[in-house]
Amino acid sequence: MFSMLNWLSQWFRPSRSILDQAQAHMTFGQSSLGNTVRRTRQFLTKQFWVWPIIAVIVLSIAGYVVSSSINRTMINSLQSELTTLLNVERAMLEKWFKVQEASALTLANDQQVRRTVVQLIAASKLPASLDGTTIVSKSSLENSPSAAELQAVLNDELEASMSSHDFVGFVVADKQQRIIAARTLALIGQTVPQYEKFFTKALEGEPTVSVPFPSVAMLKDRSGRMRTETPTMFVCAPIRDDNLQVVAVLAMRIRPEQEFTQILQLGRFGESGETYAVNSQGLMVSNSRFDDRLMLLGVLPDQEDSASILKVQVRNPGGDLTKGFRPKVRRAELPLTEICAAAVSGSSGVKMVSYADYRGSPSVGAWTWLPKYQLGLIAEIDAAEAFHPLTILNWSFYGLYALLVVSAVAIFAFMMVVAKLQREAQKAAIEAKQLGQYRLETRLGAGAMGIVYKGHHAMLRRPTAIKMLAVDKINEAAIGRFEREVQITCKLNHPNTIAIYDFGRTPEGVFYYAMEYLDGIDLQTLVDRYGPQPEARVVHILQQVCGSLYEAHSLGLVHRDIKPANIMLNRRGGESDVVKVLDFGLVKALDDVDSSKQSGGFSGTPLYMSPESIQTPDGVDGRSDLYALGAVGYFLLTGQTVFQAGSLGELCQQHIVSVPESPSQRLGHAVSAGLENALLACLEKTRARRPQTARDLSKLLEASAIAKRWTKDDSEAWWGRHERELAKSNDVQNGPANAGTVPPAARNNSSVIATSGFDQTIAPDAR
Repeated sequence: MFSMLNWLSQWFRPSRSILDQAQAHMTFGQSSLGNTVRRTRQFLTKQFWVWPIIAVIVLSIAGYVVSSSINRTMINSLQSELTTLLNVERAMLEKWFKVQEASALTLANDQQVRRTVVQLIAASKLPASLDGTTIVSKSSLENSPSAAELQAVLNDELEASMSSHDFVGFVVADKQQRIIAARTLALIGQTVPQYEKFFTKALEGEPTVSVPFPSVAMLKDRSGRMRTETPTMFVCAPIRDDNLQVVAVLAMRIRPEQEFTQILQLGRFGESGETYAVNSQGLMVSNSRFDDRLMLLGVLPDQEDSASILKVQVRNPGGDLTKGFRPKVRRAELPLTEICAAAVSGSSGVKMVSYADYRGSPSVGAWTWLPKYQLGLIAEIDAAEAFHPLTILNWSFYGLYALLVVSAVAIFAFMMVVAKLQREAQKAAIEAKQLGQYRLETRLGAGAMGIVYKGHHAMLRRPTAIKMLAVDKINEAAIGRFEREVQITCKLNHPNTIAIYDFGRTPEGVFYYAMEYLDGIDLQTLVDRYGPQPEARVVHILQQVCGSLYEAHSLGLVHRDIKPANIMLNRRGGESDVVKVLDFGLVKALDDVDSSKQSGGFSGTPLYMSPESIQTPDGVDGRSDLYALGAVGYFLLTGQTVFQAGSLGELCQQHIVSVPESPSQRLGHAVSAGLENALLACLEKTRARRPQTARDLSKLLEASAIAKRWTKDDSEAWWGRHERELAKSNDVQNGPANAGTVPPAARNNSSVIATSGFDQTIAPDAR
């Protein structure tokens, strides 16, 4: 392993001649890869406990890759099996439909049948139509056979053919869909709405087969009893006269429980797999294989010969009926199952993510739709049975490296306990001693890489916030970023910027710096606790922030994390409502190439990030801070952020493309035009359309009609009302609100992008 690392180090290390000739053009990988390899080698040499962890990780990755590959193969195989089964069922059913249609066409084209039907139509008509046009003369009717005689003849002609084709009855209807002949005499002379769809298709010249539906006439059920609403279906064909014009429709009755249902029952597989058909309303038009169980579950009535065909609606009960769940509403009020809804919508597909079937049981399945017959086919199987081989496979993989994981975890836990004891001993030693001239009092908060304490200078007795690098985070990169934060913040001396007092390190090697201690309230807490702020106060606050940012931008520094939690209101020097801008640890120097090479990415808080900080984070400038400041002002004025979204991606997209709603629209009442225009100018998507400097923004705010209306008396009155409450809150919380560069962002759940380094960010490359 070490030889491999040495080889890699030598391979990727640039030669001296290359460094001399092209150092200015060196890429990130060329300048840092060798150092990364060396640091990795040193770490692995010293930290022996890492090797079992690496072994577990490697084996876990290998096992995961192999297991995932096998899982995908088995899932694809199951998906293919379901699709193939459904395609075979569909092909068999369509073939059967075509055979039935061909049989019906043969009967409808029989010369004797056609002649008899034409005569029957003539005999069944009135002497004249409704408009008075004569259809057939009275004398011709007197010389023709009666309708009853023709019906008997037609019945004899069709009776012989019905048994050979497994037809159990027939109906003949004219072009007005009035039944003129039928095996069931009670239907003659009627127009049956249930027959309208398939009659219409046949009268248009196209043979068709209907889906099963409840019978209108008295028919024998499976037990031989005569009753209505017996499942039945028809195959229809057009009857033409000598001029080949469609004059009637011949519909032959079929028992669906015979060939139709039998074809679908061939699709049963495994212990729970089945194939069934549904109509356009999601009603099952074939039998389920679970009829006996459905009676026990209350889906079917517990009666002799009770069957699911035309009785079971394929709906999601909202829970697993097989596990004892019972819905609270009628089945007709439940939604269709996911796969049934997809089928009746006219689509075809397969779903390998489990869903609830009509019993509420988790299942997987495939579906297809036959548009000509308005019929859906569904093949599904319980997910537990479908994925049972995968479950066995996964448990086998778990068993293969369980012992290794246990041993590695034991070693790791032991080393972590030792490391924890060491860290606690170091922290105890530090907290018991002075940090240079500073004595620690109360821990105020912690960031990703640092801890903040309240303390005081030994001689000056001045309350101070002391920020130190965590003992367990000390490394070269962390020290470099820690020092850079101090150096950058020390350049700033504006009265509205947090002040740095001192910097040093303890004999134990702990780095720290001291800054002014603030006991006010941050803007996030201000709005959360007291609601939207008066317009004049918003202008007063924003102008002070503009002063702090103008100084930073003039020095080529961009804050990059302006948000309410990083701006505090305080009482300082006898003045109220004094703003302090915090957390310059995220600041970016526009000409700082070294720091930008430390890492890549974008940083900030999504609710207040400018479009360019999302799209091109390496190109931010002072105008990005002004966008964030506009969003802060919007929040102060309305009590709401500029955009609300359900996800980080959606929020970023809104910052990039969405036009913000004006504060007056959001509040439902007029807002000072000057203030509103200034805020909306800051929130422009294009930087060129925003105020170009913080001073420009300050001038816009100063020109508004409400500027300077928030007086010292107003500030004093507000702090007089709330000072005791704020002091009590700060004492109770002892939280980061008092801690300069550790504001209460940890309490308001503001999402900070990235988590690398002392200041919870990944610094972008310089422009």
